[in-house]
Amino acid sequence: MAVQELGISLSMMGVAGTILICALPMWKVTAFIGTQLVVMQVFWEGLWMTCVSEYTGQMQCKLYDALLDLSPDLQAARGLICIGLVLGCLGFLVFLLGARCTNCLGHPAFKARLVLGSGAVFCLAALVTVVAVSWTANSVIRDFHNPLVPEVLKRELGAAIYIGFVVSGLLFCGGAILCTSCPPQRAGFPSGRYMLAKTPTGSSYAIKNYV
Repeated sequence: MAVQELGISLSMMGVAGTILICALPMWKVTAFIGTQLVVMQVFWEGLWMTCVSEYTGQMQCKLYDALLDLSPDLQAARGLICIGLVLGCLGFLVFLLGARCTNCLGHPAFKARLVLGSGAVFCLAALVTVVAVSWTANSVIRDFHNPLVPEVLKRELGAAIYIGFVVSGLLFCGGAILCTSCPPQRAGFPSGRYMLAKTPTGSSYAIKNYV
């Protein structure tokens, strides 16, 4: 039970982190134009909104008017992160059915298979999340070093990208622990051997001696 608690704790930390990076507008950050540091305004781009941070500390955010306002990598990241959230919630619900600390089901072997399935779902959520953040990071780095892209359109990696890699690791570690915490029990049959015994009348009969 302690191993299951560790696995589900790491997994739920990963789910909470996925919610955080989904809401944060800090996927792409504009802090430099060429070699000059921009101190007046910093532009942030996220999955749902874009924000402008003033040097005075004020921030103004605006939701995207349409999905096509996002770059292709952010469009893909939005869909993948939403899928990751759905998988994370599904994995938690499946875990509740099969956890040893719950009484939803009574068959131990079936509960063990459910915990194994929840771990696999969390690992799949980790894969989806790391694909989303890696895709966006690759796009940002490629455009930053592309001389054909204007300086004002170049972006840098935001905090949500780095948090996304950590979140993927938490989800994968939690799912892997759940997959190895309680493997399905196989029905075993005792092995044995037969030996002959004689009755007082001289007839023999077989006795199975279990080992």
